[in-house]
Amino acid sequence: MIRTLIIDDEPLARQELMALLAEHQDIEVVAQAANAIDGLSKLHQFKPDLVLVDIQMPKITGMEMISMLDNNELPHIVFVTAYDQYAIKAFEHHATDYLLKPIEAQRLAQTLARIRTATTPAMTTQLEPLPHLPCYSHKRLKIVDVSEVEYVFSDVSGVHVATSEGTYHTQLTLKVIEQQPTFIRCHRQYLVQADAVAEIILLDGGNAEIETRSNQKVPVSRRYLKPLKQKFGFQ
Repeated sequence: MIRTLIIDDEPLARQELMALLAEHQDIEVVAQAANAIDGLSKLHQFKPDLVLVDIQMPKITGMEMISMLDNNELPHIVFVTAYDQYAIKAFEHHATDYLLKPIEAQRLAQTLARIRTATTPAMTTQLEPLPHLPCYSHKRLKIVDVSEVEYVFSDVSGVHVATSEGTYHTQLTLKVIEQQPTFIRCHRQYLVQADAVAEIILLDGGNAEIETRSNQKVPVSRRYLKPLKQKFGFQ
């Protein structure tokens, strides 16, 4: 069975796609999502083999959502949209296919045939700079601009995004966030936003700590101190 996740903000579009997929006995739709944030959650929860994702969605587009994923763990990605101008961009993301709405049954069948016969595992994609990180706090979904993030850290409860206003949980991994150009690794469990660094305070034993512009403290381990100093022009 090909475990499939549908992500589209239009309920009718999801229903139509469900009806088309029902004609294929080896397709199991394990979940649906109405936006990219819920889609990320469902993707991590159900770990589908195939994701059919709309491109134009509120807040976070389908392409932005895919760029947030760990490129070592990507399922097959098929972009679905009513606009053909995104085709080249979709294949730059190494998508398996690109479907135009309204989706024709024969065209979808061709796509599924390609996926069935694929001999390579999950595809890779180049991560683009993210304008924001999808976060949540209790029952609130937060769209946090990357420019507002001071540091990111992980602990036993997951990955957390710290701003001057508060700390939020995210389902992105440290590895994915580290690939964004403005973040610097300073500790095995910490990334810091370069623009948020106010001071680097050297400590005994070769360690250090960062003081951010909002006076928050971030640990720096000996392993990452030298490249951190070099990033800011220190020898």
